[in-house]
Amino acid sequence: MLSPEKKERFRTDPAMALEQEIKAFAKNSPLNRMPATRELTIFDEPLVRFADGNDPLYTEYKTIIDPSHLTPHEALAQSLGKSPRALPSRLSVVSWVLPIMEETRISNRSERRVPSRRWSHTRYYGEEFNNEVRRYVVEVLNEIGALAVVPMFQPYFRTSANERVGLFSNWSERHSAYAAGHGTFSLSDGFITERGIAHRCGSVVTDLPLAASPRVYDSPFSNCLFYVDGSCRACIDRCPAGAITEQGHDKMKCMHHLRGIGYLPLPDVYDDETSVAGCGLCQTKVPCEYRIPAKIEKTGKGS
Repeated sequence: MLSPEKKERFRTDPAMALEQEIKAFAKNSPLNRMPATRELTIFDEPLVRFADGNDPLYTEYKTIIDPSHLTPHEALAQSLGKSPRALPSRLSVVSWVLPIMEETRISNRSERRVPSRRWSHTRYYGEEFNNEVRRYVVEVLNEIGALAVVPMFQPYFRTSANERVGLFSNWSERHSAYAAGHGTFSLSDGFITERGIAHRCGSVVTDLPLAASPRVYDSPFSNCLFYVDGSCRACIDRCPAGAITEQGHDKMKCMHHLRGIGYLPLPDVYDDETSVAGCGLCQTKVPCEYRIPAKIEKTGKGS
């Protein structure tokens, strides 16, 4: 339950109040800890931003991704069993990024074929925590009287494939993160934020009016050095499946590799619960692992 003080914060500045709630939840939740010791943190402090539910980008995604990709109005309406016209005219999308802790990223840098154990656990247990963040955001929004829904939790959510983009889902967390101004896409199909490409992200659709965060990039690929000046091919070299080339990311080849390593006899990497986990090699030991390298190249600053 929100305290009277917190409810007052939501009345005066709902965006700031929600950001504070998400950050506090990540800091204090025992689920944001590695299961073995409960001492090692899975994610660093979240990045929280907001997208306008009426942003034309969501309609453009029907062309860029697939006609089945949902707009925020469609996602909320289908969840409630209503027509989009029956909803408030203004909706918002709450988008967050959970940066992976440095120790986990370091453990994955030396790997060449499979992810480190910490990375594998981050992918599995970290996404369980991400789901708890989704539930918590809905709970908070409901408590202050707002409608809210997690598209990924709905019966209509599905993953499909087409010839243009390969595998896709009808609600993309990365594309909502792009709409909210978190960052841009990479050659490897990852998403480069101010904290880099090694992260998980999530979103919630709500009818609470929230000021949209600005998008400060020039194109959907402004943070990727390969697209900026062709100077970087690090993710190509890191991919053990050969799924990344200068033409982009072959999602099917990537998926087949992940399915294959899930059955390898590697007890030091996998256990029964995390036998299927993301590889993540293209997200570590690359210039965009924990920062925006294109910005550093442009300004000459950074470490």
